[in-house]
Amino acid sequence: MTAPAGGTSVVVRPRKVLIAAWVGSVAVVVLFVVVALLLRNTQTGVYFRFADQVALVLMGLLVGGGVLLLARPRVRADAEGIEVRNILTTRRLPWGLVRRVAFPDGASWARLDLPDDEYLPVLAIQAVDGFRAVEGIAKVRALHAAARTS
Repeated sequence: MTAPAGGTSVVVRPRKVLIAAWVGSVAVVVLFVVVALLLRNTQTGVYFRFADQVALVLMGLLVGGGVLLLARPRVRADAEGIEVRNILTTRRLPWGLVRRVAFPDGASWARLDLPDDEYLPVLAIQAVDGFRAVEGIAKVRALHAAARTS
């Protein structure tokens, strides 16, 4: 979480999910590489060629890359609006469209309440981050309140 000198911009990223995604991704790639290396040396009754080993390593890289998508969420908020980058999508909204910055009881992450009973999940502010999540939601709410009063 960072705030530039003027305090008019906030960037929030999840901490524990970021660490877990990197550790999980590296573990998956290492596992696939080890299995690919051991395939030719085990007596399974099936003959594995070099191409099969390469394919298994490439599959491990793809799965590891998929796990790294969990490290992608981020929120950037400033006086004009908020940009929410979740796992696959990024949306920039002006503060005028955001009715409320909410963190419902028992929820795993924050959300932005929008008009017509719609909401946008904010995966960058997660309950598992504890105090960091509290700081992040407070800063985003402060920017939202400042934009609504001006």
